[in-house]
Amino acid sequence: MLAVFLVVERFLALRTDRVIPPEVFAAAMRGEAVAGSVGGDSAAARLVASWRGGVSGEALKALARAEVVRLQRGLHLLDSVVAAAPLLGLLGTVAGLASLFPAQGMPDQTTLTRGVGLALSTTMIGLFIAIPSLVASNWLHRRLEVLSSRLEVLVESLDSARR
Repeated sequence: MLAVFLVVERFLALRTDRVIPPEVFAAAMRGEAVAGSVGGDSAAARLVASWRGGVSGEALKALARAEVVRLQRGLHLLDSVVAAAPLLGLLGTVAGLASLFPAQGMPDQTTLTRGVGLALSTTMIGLFIAIPSLVASNWLHRRLEVLSSRLEVLVESLDSARR
């Protein structure tokens, strides 16, 4: 459930129009500074507002890096789910197989079937969680990389407009 929440939340948060509204980006590329209300509370609008306030050069780049870090919020948890889900499946597998062998010797056929079923089920559940989470995590990281690149272009455009 955590993975689904994180994927949906980051998918909504990393939409282009929410991070870098097209009108803000287009105006910055033309060397203009759009009014802050146009971009709302986007990362690009905050960078433009800082630029209008006199911030430039390395300070503006540092603010852009801080915005990227802000956009990364929660992705480490998704990466943890990707790493932990197969391990939890493996733990269930080992626990299921360990329960097969009682102290008095070989298990009966019913116990053997139930233990193997539990082992396979936990492995399957772990992979069922990990594989879609991995795909979503890779997609979100790539999306973040694209947005980060666009923010760098925005900062360079703003910085060159000041010169």
